[in-house]
Amino acid sequence: MVNLTIDGQKVSVPQGTTIMQAAATVGIEIPRLCYLKGINEISACKVCVVEIQGQNRVVTACTTPVQEGLVVYTNSPKARSIRRTNVELILSQHDCMCATCVRSGNCSLQTLANDLGIYDIPYERDVVDTPWNQEFPLIRDSKKCIKCMRCVQICDKVQKLHIWDVQNTGARTTVDVAGNVSIEDSDCSLCGQCITHCPVGALKERNDVPKIYDVLADPNKVTVVQVAPAVRTSWAEAFNLPPELATEGRMVATLKKIGFDYVFDTCYAADVTIMEEASELLEHLQKPQDHSWPMFTSCCPGWVSYVNKTHPYFVPNLSTTKSPQQIFGALAKSYFAQKKGLKPKEICSISIMPCVSKKREAALFSMRSSGTHDVDIVLTTREFIRLLRAEHINPAMLDEQPFDNPLGQSTGAGVIFGASGGVMEAALRTAYHVIEGKEAPEDAFTDVRGTEGRKVREFTLGGATLRTCTVSGLGNAGKLLDELKAGKVHYDFVEVMACPGGCVGGGGQPIHDGEERADVLGNKLYTIDSNRPLHQSHNNPDVQELYKDFLEKPLSEKAEQLLHSDHVKEHNYM
Repeated sequence: MVNLTIDGQKVSVPQGTTIMQAAATVGIEIPRLCYLKGINEISACKVCVVEIQGQNRVVTACTTPVQEGLVVYTNSPKARSIRRTNVELILSQHDCMCATCVRSGNCSLQTLANDLGIYDIPYERDVVDTPWNQEFPLIRDSKKCIKCMRCVQICDKVQKLHIWDVQNTGARTTVDVAGNVSIEDSDCSLCGQCITHCPVGALKERNDVPKIYDVLADPNKVTVVQVAPAVRTSWAEAFNLPPELATEGRMVATLKKIGFDYVFDTCYAADVTIMEEASELLEHLQKPQDHSWPMFTSCCPGWVSYVNKTHPYFVPNLSTTKSPQQIFGALAKSYFAQKKGLKPKEICSISIMPCVSKKREAALFSMRSSGTHDVDIVLTTREFIRLLRAEHINPAMLDEQPFDNPLGQSTGAGVIFGASGGVMEAALRTAYHVIEGKEAPEDAFTDVRGTEGRKVREFTLGGATLRTCTVSGLGNAGKLLDELKAGKVHYDFVEVMACPGGCVGGGGQPIHDGEERADVLGNKLYTIDSNRPLHQSHNNPDVQELYKDFLEKPLSEKAEQLLHSDHVKEHNYM
């Protein structure tokens, strides 16, 4: 142990601990911008400077290890003055248009500047503006980039896609797409992790909220909204609603208040996904010689894009079942339209997702089974929150309302899709029922839960062993694919989520700088599952009615037409 003093407090920490970490043990938070524990510890911003007694130069707290007997001042006049100067220099290369920034009120730089009392910038402004395709789902605003390198590191170290890199040198240093290619031609999967780890507004999703206002004002359009399971875990954070008020029913009420005609639950479509995907898995198991192994889940568009762009060898291994978002869109413009006597083009299908990649998925050529885009507009959770604020809606004042029917009833199996391991568990619940002729015990497949990068489990179905693997994070997925191709590991069924922890940790979720909340939010979904009266997708009465009246059975000709895709040309846009 190393003993030192920080701001007058005695501290004892293990050798190798940084000053920043040591300060945190006694509740002292040292300001910083670039620091991300274990990911970005490079002191790029020079904001965390502290003074050490007896030394002339200040040091960066995030990279300086503790030493025996050190006396540290985190906010001395000298440290505070240099910190202020460093922030002013950063601001001189930042456009500072806070009033029109999506991160206003949730920006580390804005907070820090206010805390330091910076109201004027004494240095010459030099803001670099580089062109960007404003129609691409992910938007980079070079005018706001503070060169903290977080996006570079999260993409390199966690997702291992290496999309971003440092460009130019000296005062002209900036971050841009690596390899001198456009973002459209890069391997970007649109996982959005660079967005959620950016401390400012340099990275954001394309703003599709104006499209919502246009369609709401169109008297010839019937608006149909679906809400993904992960959204319900975080949509109410911005309104500080306690758990008893942050309910699904109040979420539905807010959407009705905005003016949408029908509000449905994507969890219903997740139940349909399981009916198709579990049936597909059983078909593979019955005729193993006719299929590529292992079978991969396909409900995560970031993962499907990743396979197509970086490991096309494994495209045939993907389940052909579409994602719940696209299954809902296809059913909304066929089954639902038929029940309501509407034409597909009269329906505007809108989804609210914890994901940026869903914007790309909705625009794919292969997602037009209804003759038009099955999903017309995709909003992230953050855009949904901004929409509620723009409409001056106070959710706490609204009475709960149920999801509409017939696409609104769901089971707990559909709900847990938003957590890593949820698709696997939901599929196994139904596969067990089909093979064993009875329901599985409630805890039969809970071992697949958790936020570990890779989780391997074996289960017995019909006397045979099923080898499963659950993976989250594209860096972990890439390692798995390399091992599979080399023959080092063998599995039968593999679930992959592009974002660490699953959709609850998605790139479209609310941003909490420096916090990883997928584990907490995932547990919320499992709690909802435990409180649902039904826990297996095949027991959803609305899903049973869908097959009875419209699809006939899983993997039927009509189901194949509406609910499946070969994914071979999934990256092509219409």
